[in-house]
Amino acid sequence: MLPNKNLVERILHAVCFEALALLICVPALTLLMDQPPLTMGLLTLAISLTATLWNMTYNTLFDRLQKRLGFKRTLWVRVWHTLGFEAGLMAVVLPMAAWWLSITLLEAFAMEVGLLLFFLPYAYVYNLVYDRLREAGWLRRRRMAA
Repeated sequence: MLPNKNLVERILHAVCFEALALLICVPALTLLMDQPPLTMGLLTLAISLTATLWNMTYNTLFDRLQKRLGFKRTLWVRVWHTLGFEAGLMAVVLPMAAWWLSITLLEAFAMEVGLLLFFLPYAYVYNLVYDRLREAGWLRRRRMAA
């Protein structure tokens, strides 16, 4: 069992997650959306910051709701939690992307669906690799200390 992450590690985890995602998404979106790299870089950075702030806000509110109502995080609760997060994020990101790129809301929605299809496996693989690297490093430090 690995120890809990402290605040510094949580920040490092989030920053590395977003930085790697930007390195992948900016070139891909530049090609797919036929936009200049700076335009797509600034937009993806804005989306990243928005997603990070929304994640912190949404999960804090969700945790308070769970504490107040006392429900368990079953599969369906997690599904609804995820859908609620994505719906809230889309409510902010779609108008922002449409305005930024001078595209329609439908085109912005298509871009967001593409990003979602990227981020689902990306988040899974990133966290799997991160956890394994973390565990290997922690186990090595623990063996050396013993």
